[in-house]
Order: sequence, then structure tokens, then C-alpha cells
Amino acid sequence: MSVLRMTLLGIVVVVAWISLLPKIMPYKTKPPYSDEELRQFALTHGMKPIPKNDEELYRLINSEENPVTKEKVALGKKLFFDPRLSKDNTRSCASCHMLSKDPNDKKAFYKDITHPQNKTDCMICHIKDQSGSDRLASAVGVHSKEHPRHLNTLAILNASLAKYQMWDARSHSSLASVKMMITDPALMDLTPNQAVKRIASVAAYQKEFASVFDDGIQFENIAKAIDAYQRTLLTRSAYDRFLEGDNDAISQEAKRGLQNFIQLGCKGCHTGITVGGQTIQKFPARNYNHIINVTGVFSSTLKGRDVARFEFNFEPYRRFPFENKGGFLGKDEQQRFRVPILRNVTKTSPYFHNGAVFDLRRAVYIMGKYQLSMELSDTQIDEIVAFLRSLEGDVAPLPKELQ
Repeated sequence: MSVLRMTLLGIVVVVAWISLLPKIMPYKTKPPYSDEELRQFALTHGMKPIPKNDEELYRLINSEENPVTKEKVALGKKLFFDPRLSKDNTRSCASCHMLSKDPNDKKAFYKDITHPQNKTDCMICHIKDQSGSDRLASAVGVHSKEHPRHLNTLAILNASLAKYQMWDARSHSSLASVKMMITDPALMDLTPNQAVKRIASVAAYQKEFASVFDDGIQFENIAKAIDAYQRTLLTRSAYDRFLEGDNDAISQEAKRGLQNFIQLGCKGCHTGITVGGQTIQKFPARNYNHIINVTGVFSSTLKGRDVARFEFNFEPYRRFPFENKGGFLGKDEQQRFRVPILRNVTKTSPYFHNGAVFDLRRAVYIMGKYQLSMELSDTQIDEIVAFLRSLEGDVAPLPKELQ
């Protein structure tokens, strides 16, 4: 056999061996912690509950940039659901950031299945679940048009606590993101002057703005009112109760999932009280598409000599482990993205920046392989998904200061 053939064969063997390593030697977590050990393990790694105490909850909701008051929240809620803030008067903030299903809307099912981006999955019935998102692969803006970059809607629940807003992290506050959403041509497409003119045309708004803001109806004040309301949309779940000391709040499987979540490294990016939204990270961190698939076929039919025939199968280069519909590449076009918040993640499918993956188990598998370079076992994935379910909660009651 020639030196070239021997070299190629060696490359094939090495590549095959490296690709099999994660399956041959899968990552194993440490033995399960006791409930108290696991709780302290989580708390010392920066994982915190949304407080249930009124005083602490109000302190978390309030903002030095935009002090939150009962009157401002009430005004902001009205504006959040008002389609006047979109160019064609059809889209409100709540159109993409759905907060509840209206049991009295007899046409809800028809609206869902005739939606311009209908999918034949759970979304048909649950599109209006309290998810804070629209459950669509791509956001839909004015004139029922999909986002030109096919960007998935980030959930509004708990978003005010994030350090970065939007997929490319171009906003650093909830208040700034409100202004961007209203003026974005792909979403609500309204200029500040148009927004002020429309809101000022409503007598009830004139009276409310005068009572809440000294300078009345200004675009900045419209955004501040909506931001104040959005800041109240914090969710509490079984996960919070476990961190506060309730050992029975989550299942044993979820506890193993929490341990995996921390030990495997998921917590490194999905951190803080929001379990995400605090950092910008490259995705994917590992790209397997650089590997060339080589198949070797051997025979000894040519005058007793071994003949090697190699078939080279080149995979087309892809930046992501799925089709990047829309071509969005994140911050500075460097595949750097705001890390999603995982609270209520079970209600916010589809996943990733362009909604390419509808199945949560598949999303966990992708993150393990392409971010952590680990081939997670089915058991590990099931446990992590069980933990993610423990993050599913409802919007916490308003503290007394805002009631």
C-alpha cells in the first residue's frame, strides 16, 4: 500500500475514533446530592428565586431609570394591548408577547389555525398560552409579514431582569427595547411622532398621562409606561419554591436534572435569577461540519495486491446545526447571541434565534453537543428537561405597592 493510502487510512481511523469518544466515554455526573446539598449547590452558583415577599419583589421590579408606580403600570398595561401603536393598527405588543388565553373568545381556535404562519403542532391550541411569546418560528409584524431575518420572538416574561435584550443584544434595558419594538420597520413600524399623535387623540389617555407624567404624552413616556408594566411580568415556579426550602416542590428527576444542569456547564451561560439573558455567547461553540466523511473499501482481486478505494463525502459547510433561515448571525455578524432566558422555556417553542427546532429534547441535545462538546445520554436529556419543566410558572401577584 502506498504512503498516501496509508496516510489516508490513518486519518480515517483517527477521525472515527475521535467522533466515537463521546459515546464510548460519556460524561458522568457525581452521585446525587441530598436536597439541602443540591439547594446550596445551586444558590452558591448564582441561581436565585424570584422573591415572594412583597417588599423584595417590589425592589426587584422597580427601576431607578424608570420608577414603577401603580398608576404607571395600569397605563402601561393598556398601551401594551393597544394596536394603535402599530402602523396598520393591527399589532400590539401583546400580538407577539401573548400573555393569556381568553376563554370567552369563541373564535380563538379559528384565529389560530388561520394564522399566516400556522403550524400543525401543539401551537394550534396553545398559541395563546401564558408564554409571553407567539409560539411562531418567525415574528410577524405589520401587514402580517414575517420578520425579514426570520427572527423568533423572545418571551417578555422576566425579560426586564435581563442584562441584554434582543437576539443581537443591541439593547441593554427593557425601556430601550420598548422604543425599538415600536419603531422597528419589521415589527410595529411607527415613528415616535406618529405614536404620540395617535395616543394623544384618545381623551382617556390624555387624562391618564397627565396624572402619571408631568410632561404628559411624550414618546419617552409611552415607552416608560409600557416598560413599567412589563417589569411586573415576573414568574414564580416550583423551582423557586425548591430554592426557598420546599424539598417536595420538584421531582427527583428534576433534581437530577438541576444537578446535571450545573455540573455539565449549562449554568455557565444560563445564569442568574432569570436563568439566562445575562451574557452574550457564541453559538455554536463547536462546529462538527468541518469533518470530512471518508469511507474506505478494500479488495485483493488485482494480482494478489490490496487495492484501496476511498469515497470522500464532503458535508456542505453550515454555521449552525440547522438551516439558518433568514441568515441572521447575531451581534456584529459573529454568531454571538443574547443567551435566552430559560424560565417558562417549556411554553416558548420553537427554539433558537430563527425558531428552527420545535422539540425541547432536540434543543437540549444540540446545546450539549454544539456548546458543551458532549453527547448527552437520553437519561441526561430527560432529567434536564424535567428540570426545565420546574421553571414553568405563572406571573407572580403584584406586590402591595402596585395593587
